[in-house]
Amino acid sequence: MQRTEYIGILKKRFAEKRKFIQVVAGPRQVGKTTIIQQFLKSVKSEVLNSSCDDISPEQSASFISSLWDRARLLLKTGAKEVLLVIDEIQKVDGWSETVKKYWDEDTRLGANIKVLLSGSSRLLIQEGLTESLAGRYELIHVPHWSYAEMKKAFGWTLDQYIFFGAYPGAADLIGDERRWRTYIKDSIIIPSITKDILFMTKVDKPALLQRLFELGSYYSSQIMSFNSMLGQLKDAGNTTTLSYYLELLAQAGLLTGLQKYSGSLVHTKGSSPKFQVFNNALMSANHNVTFEEAKNNPTLWGRLVESCCGSHIVRLQQALDYESYYWREKNDEMDFVVKSGRNISAIEIKSGSRFANSGMSAFKKKFSSGKTYVVSYLDDPSGLAIPLEKFLKMNPDEL
Repeated sequence: MQRTEYIGILKKRFAEKRKFIQVVAGPRQVGKTTIIQQFLKSVKSEVLNSSCDDISPEQSASFISSLWDRARLLLKTGAKEVLLVIDEIQKVDGWSETVKKYWDEDTRLGANIKVLLSGSSRLLIQEGLTESLAGRYELIHVPHWSYAEMKKAFGWTLDQYIFFGAYPGAADLIGDERRWRTYIKDSIIIPSITKDILFMTKVDKPALLQRLFELGSYYSSQIMSFNSMLGQLKDAGNTTTLSYYLELLAQAGLLTGLQKYSGSLVHTKGSSPKFQVFNNALMSANHNVTFEEAKNNPTLWGRLVESCCGSHIVRLQQALDYESYYWREKNDEMDFVVKSGRNISAIEIKSGSRFANSGMSAFKKKFSSGKTYVVSYLDDPSGLAIPLEKFLKMNPDEL
């Protein structure tokens, strides 16, 4: 299973004369380590490859220093070039300051050490890259797998992608749905929350964060006000706390809250969020229904279809540098809005046979320069809608 696009990016960047620290970042279970290992097969220079996954707090302070000293020793003993690879770098306290210190020393001395770091979630970026390493690194964001990748690697149908989402490690388990659901919870959800959020960030109410994720993933693709959340969550605190926890879940690649598009930053910030998982497996795993039961429940299946489209939109927004919203004015609504620079496109998702939607004309009337699209799960006799399967193979910014 090769994500050749990202392997190719690494090959190209490390072949360039100008050196940057290359950082591979993304959610859990999207293949970051596999990408690096496959890339290393093409590397001709000396490689020093290590992981911070299992180091103890006592080792943390000296771990990077020891690795870097070994890389410098390889240069002194005959290596012309050394590639230093450190996986799960965010688990070392003060990692960015240590990397900056050694990188700047090597730059002054002309030491030919190239550096490749990897880590889970955007917390990696916030905790070090933009502060200590500004101007010294390039980021390669690895998102969740696409429908095209799951279809090519595992032969998945569109319906399987809608329900089971896109975690390659769970693909062989879908024949036993109880086992598949347990894997999603135990190998992805729990580690993402406990190791990628709670380990990295001070959270006063960990149980509340967990319950917020469960609520949000269950209602993915639905709009819910913070006041409504307070009514469903025990010991919820206040809306500021919920907003902060939702942002932490988004940084871990689990769940985000899309804001209402209004054309005004002030109004957008104050809107009720629309829950959206980054991977539909996270939604399905929280529903106690089978694949066949979901397909035979039009309401639930419609929500899964809409959430599938939403996950496709949000999974790429960081890499492609666009913003995602929803739009609603009274009874008029568009499921998603994609904004890139001054360009805006509104998207309506249809899982049933009805294609009429007053929201399209209302959106065009309010935002005359905006484009509107319908994405349809079923065949559209008029030919005006984008088939869902085609949409899932597009980059949203192509709209």
